[in-house]
Amino acid sequence: GSIEEYAQVKERYEFLSEQRADITSAMDQLQAIVDDMEKTIKTKFKENFDKVVINFEEIFKKLFGGGHAELRLDDEDNPLEAGIEIIAQPPGKKLQNINLMSGGEKTMTAMALMFAVLKTTPTPFCILDEIEAALDDNNVDRFAKYLRNFSKETQFICITHKKVTMENADGLFGVTMPEKGVSSIVSVK
Repeated sequence: GSIEEYAQVKERYEFLSEQRADITSAMDQLQAIVDDMEKTIKTKFKENFDKVVINFEEIFKKLFGGGHAELRLDDEDNPLEAGIEIIAQPPGKKLQNINLMSGGEKTMTAMALMFAVLKTTPTPFCILDEIEAALDDNNVDRFAKYLRNFSKETQFICITHKKVTMENADGLFGVTMPEKGVSSIVSVK
């Protein structure tokens, strides 16, 4: 019986060896695909990040009426794992990290970054929920005017309580309560 058993074991060994070779080959192919995708993603990310950097500088200057802003990667060699450093210099102030800025300046810088990303990859619509709440009337006016210029590619829905933003809107929708417990919707073009 040993000869028959040897033949069965040999056949099983050859079958399993083929299966192992197939799996190893598939793993190598998948690793090659992953490596290729990673190279493509790094290239696309770097291209888009460079566009966002340019747009951020331009939009920051428009929103602040001057100044200087920059985005930097912590690790240029590994952009997918790197952190992003935001450096901003509003007009009349020294160059500083965003954490050292006032609430309004942080808000305007965040808006500039959001608009830079939207300018790089426009979306059909964008919902902004009281994004300008921390701003004074002059900065709200700058924001609203910039939003009007930006609205060619994207339709914005702004939830706000700021009069200046409402004045610059194409249409308004609001909720009023003429009687206690009764709400009605009002719209104005």
